[in-house]
Amino acid sequence: MISKKCKYALRAVLHLAVESSESQKIGLRNLAQELKIPAPFLGKILQELVSKHIISSAKGPNGGFYLTEKNENAPLIRIVESIDGLGFFENCGLGIEECSDQHPCPIHEDFKIIRDHLKKVFTSKTIRDLAGEISLHNLILVRK
Repeated sequence: MISKKCKYALRAVLHLAVESSESQKIGLRNLAQELKIPAPFLGKILQELVSKHIISSAKGPNGGFYLTEKNENAPLIRIVESIDGLGFFENCGLGIEECSDQHPCPIHEDFKIIRDHLKKVFTSKTIRDLAGEISLHNLILVRK
């Protein structure tokens, strides 16, 4: 499925969507502590996301990471693409290079349904959509 790095990126972005704003930025240390992700690893992930304009950041005493309205309207697929690429949505579930519609592996049809549905979800849902669901259901993104 998606990598641990991508899961961390998704959780961090969603946490920022719920807890931050342009006037209420969250620093790396606080975010790493809240999400229980090693700060150096999270820092690299966040910088990748900033460079791809998925999240925003500001330096200085009141600096940190946050999302703008434009960031919040991005589909989740942009996060996955930035961190893992889109290969998961095209590759064989068993890792067989020759697998295709013409030469399917034993799980090709079943995996294709799951893979295509997941791609549809990540393409159709925005950061704002999931942040709204998190707030509505009072979900907690912190790992215990």
